[in-house]
Amino acid sequence: MITIGLLHSTIRGDEKLIIAAARSRSVDLILIDIREQIFSRDCWNHRIDVALERSVSTVKGMYAVDFMESIGIPVVNSSAVGRICQDKFLTSLVLKERGVATLDFGMVFSLEQAEELITQLGGYPVVLKPPTGSWGRLLAKINDRDALEALIDHKQILGSPDHKALYLQEYIAKKGRDIRAFVINGETIAAIYRDSAHWITNTARGGKSSNCPVTPELSKLCKKASDAIGGGILAMDVVETDDGLKIIEVNHTMEFKNSEKPTGVSISGAIVDYCIKELGIRN
Repeated sequence: MITIGLLHSTIRGDEKLIIAAARSRSVDLILIDIREQIFSRDCWNHRIDVALERSVSTVKGMYAVDFMESIGIPVVNSSAVGRICQDKFLTSLVLKERGVATLDFGMVFSLEQAEELITQLGGYPVVLKPPTGSWGRLLAKINDRDALEALIDHKQILGSPDHKALYLQEYIAKKGRDIRAFVINGETIAAIYRDSAHWITNTARGGKSSNCPVTPELSKLCKKASDAIGGGILAMDVVETDDGLKIIEVNHTMEFKNSEKPTGVSISGAIVDYCIKELGIRN
């Protein structure tokens, strides 16, 4: 019997769905709370065939993935994929390099460079994001120079070193919604619209989800982005523009518990199936 090691911290609704999907497939799944582990070859005693990384903490999760790979255990997603996705600037660089339709962006470290970059991006408004982070936290829509100056001043004085790296992205009026697509090894298995009166549409911030048809355009874009990132289990935030669909960002430890019902797709089941398939490919 195949044994999946579910690397976790908090067990959320998403992980509960994965556990249920594994049981329905008679797949042995071991819960491994990474907060309680000693990641040392001399101390490790779990017998698993493949690891599924689902930690809320990106930092802790990445160290756990590094350890698993060092002892020859395949991990979903790999450390290479995780390192790209955990950094929005790096994600944008990879997508742009591979010719994937994505929003214009740049990285600066001072007010003067920020003003020059904003001009190149087409002027205000722009979006200022921390290079790392999730759930739509610490995003800012900057409408003018006064707001830009104030935000940068706060980040320089109060922020962590990461927050002093100023990742700017062009602002697109979303017309009340964007798309989250769920992509497994290049195949878009489901997608939702995230509707909100606010410009931030994350469901964690109150966005409402509804089924989004998986069109050929969406499938093609997500396949190209998945190939650029390195495959695996990904969630892609996509925006509708006058020039077609474009990728906003890519997530490697996606939340999906509010998306199975509107789409009618067992995303959790597809995740378990991919883990089994990944093990078969590597063996």
